[in-house]
Amino acid sequence: MASASRPARPARAPRAASTPDAAPVGGGDAAGVAETSLGTPAAVVARQPSPTRAERAAHGKAERARVPLEAHAELVTAERPDPVALLMSQDASRVPELLPIRYGRMSASPFTFYRGAALVMATDLAATPTTTLTTQLCGDAHLSNFGVYASPERRLVFDLNDFDETYPGPFEWDVKRLAASLAVAARENGWSTKRQRACARAAVASYRTSMLDAAAAPTLEVWYRHIDVEALVPLIKDSLGKGPSRRTREALAKARGRDSRQAWSKLVTQASGHPQIVSDPPLLVPIEELFGGVATAVLYEGLGSLLRSYRRSLQSDRRHLMEQFTLVHAARKVVGVGSVGTRAWVLLFEGVDTGDPLVLQAKEAQRSVVAGLVRGPKFTNEGRRVVAGQHLMQAVSDIFLGWQRVADPMVGERDFYVRQLRDGKGSVVVEGLAPAGLELYAQLCGAALARAHARAGDRVAIAAYLGRSTRFEDAVAQFSLDYAALTDTDHALLTAAIGDGRVTATPGI
Repeated sequence: MASASRPARPARAPRAASTPDAAPVGGGDAAGVAETSLGTPAAVVARQPSPTRAERAAHGKAERARVPLEAHAELVTAERPDPVALLMSQDASRVPELLPIRYGRMSASPFTFYRGAALVMATDLAATPTTTLTTQLCGDAHLSNFGVYASPERRLVFDLNDFDETYPGPFEWDVKRLAASLAVAARENGWSTKRQRACARAAVASYRTSMLDAAAAPTLEVWYRHIDVEALVPLIKDSLGKGPSRRTREALAKARGRDSRQAWSKLVTQASGHPQIVSDPPLLVPIEELFGGVATAVLYEGLGSLLRSYRRSLQSDRRHLMEQFTLVHAARKVVGVGSVGTRAWVLLFEGVDTGDPLVLQAKEAQRSVVAGLVRGPKFTNEGRRVVAGQHLMQAVSDIFLGWQRVADPMVGERDFYVRQLRDGKGSVVVEGLAPAGLELYAQLCGAALARAHARAGDRVAIAAYLGRSTRFEDAVAQFSLDYAALTDTDHALLTAAIGDGRVTATPGI
C-alpha cells in the first residue's frame, strides 16, 4: 500500500550482485566491461565450483526470509523526488528542439506519461524492499515494450523488444514495471479496480509459474525456448473467440509485411534519379538539412567511417552480408515517447540495385536509468551495453544488431546501437483490447519476461523465492494499483508544469 511516511522495512535497493549464477551480461570483453558483473575477475570465477540446485534453492528461500513476499506491496512516497524535475534532469543530454515533442507526447495521457517516465519509476523502485536476486533487466519492461518481430529464420516470435535501459538488477523491478503498466492501462480504459488488479495479477502469476517451470528444466532447454506467434493463434481463438483470432491473423499478416522493402516504399522518393528519404520535419529530417553548412561529401565520408566501425561489431558472416550494401542516404528520426530527444538516425542502403534495399536505424544509447541506482558493471560503450543485454534476454535477435561510437566536435562522443528499422515488428494497441484480451496479453508478457530472466539469472533461486503460493502476485498487484494512482498524480504534475511554463510541450506530434 502507498505510505505517507517511510516505515522500517526489510531491505533497501541492492548493491552488488552477490547471488550464485548472477553474471547477467557475461564476462570481460564480450560485455564491454573489465570484470564480470559480479565484480570478480573472470579467471577467479572460473575456478569456483558451481552451486548445486539445492544450494541455489536455499539461497532463494533465505532471501524470502530477508524480503518477505508481502513486502512487495509497499510503495514509499515520503521524501519522493519531484517527478517533473527528474524528467527535466535528462534534458541536458538531448536535442533541445525535440524536447517539446517529448513532453507533448508524455502529457497526452497517464499511460504515455508512464511510458516516458522510466527514470521516475526506477527511482521509486529503489526505495522499496528489494531482493539481491539479480538478473539482466530490461529496465523498462512496460507492456508496450513487448511485441512481435521476425526471427532470422523468418518466423514471427513474441518477446521483449526494447532494451535502451537494460542493466543488471533485482528481478522484481522488471516485474513491477510490467504489472504497473497494465494497471495504468486498465485504469485509463475506465475499468474497475477489480479489473485493474486482475490484469496486473495475471502478468505476475504467469511470470511466477513460468519461472517455476524454467527452474525445473535443463539449462539448454531454457536457452532455446521462445514464444512462436503462430502457436498463439489457436490459444487466442480458444480464449477469446473467432473475432479476436481473425483480427490477430490480420495484424500478423501486416507485421510480416513490415520490412526494409515496406520501409523504403514509405520513406523514400527519387530525387535527380537517386533515392532519398522524404523530408518531414521535425519527425524526419535528411542529414543535409540538419548540417546545411557542411559539404555532402564530407558528411558521407564521416558516415562511411562510422559504418566501418559498426561492421566490426558484427560477427563475421553478418559483417560479410553488411559489406554487400552501400549507404545512399541518412536522416534523423524522432522515435518513441521516452526516447524523444535522444538521437536516432535512419540509414538507407542499396544492395545490387534499388530493388534490393536495407533500412537500418542507429539509435543513441545513454546511461541506463537503473545504473545509478544499483552497483553493477561499468560499460565502455552504452551501445554495446544495449546489444549485450538484448542478446542475453531475447530468444532470437536481429542479425544486424551492433554498436558504434560517434565523435562529434560539437556534441562530444555519443554511443549508438544499430538494428533494422522494421523487421516484422508489430505491437498491441492496448486501447482497443477488451479486459479478457488484456489479461491474456498480460500472461504472454509475464511468460516472456520470465523466460528472459531465466536465461540471464539464477532461475532456481528466483523460483524458490517466489514459491508456489499466490503471495507474490497479490503483493505486486496491490503495488500496481497504488502506482497507477500515483501515475495519475505525476501526469497531472507534468500538465501543470506545462501550463505554468516550467516545461515547454508541443502536443499532437
